[in-house]
Amino acid sequence: MDQTEEQGDLLETIIGVVPGSALSALRALRPDIVRHTQGSHDVLLSPTDPGGLSLVERALIARRTAELSHHGALAAHYRTLHQQRGEPAAGPRCDAILAHVARVTTAPRTATPAALAALSSVGLSATDIVALTQIVAFVSYQVRAAAGLELLTQKEHAA
Repeated sequence: MDQTEEQGDLLETIIGVVPGSALSALRALRPDIVRHTQGSHDVLLSPTDPGGLSLVERALIARRTAELSHHGALAAHYRTLHQQRGEPAAGPRCDAILAHVARVTTAPRTATPAALAALSSVGLSATDIVALTQIVAFVSYQVRAAAGLELLTQKEHAA
């Protein structure tokens, strides 16, 4: 059994979609989107081989992205994952990673070659930098998808 089967659909869980509801039925019409969204979560946050970006760092990146995006439920999910995995070592590497997360989440135009060089200078490879940025982009997507689904849930409850 893979993680997707074990975990189910994170977005539905986060926003509280009721099985059998109109929103659940609507999402079932697009099973590829649901499967690929959950699969992206699993591959980015819990890869079999995390490379040079540890599982602890991946959880921290996702948590901070959700926090900076002000999505309480996703932030809580990633806070729990981060707590389960522990803290990365404090220091320049962690500081550079968190600075990049903040930069890409809140002001992506400021992600200059010099900012990327700062990540390289603390030991991140080009592959690690891509993975870091993919996690930020993915969690940002989750935030937007969750917000849209939450609006549909409110509409469904109002009807």
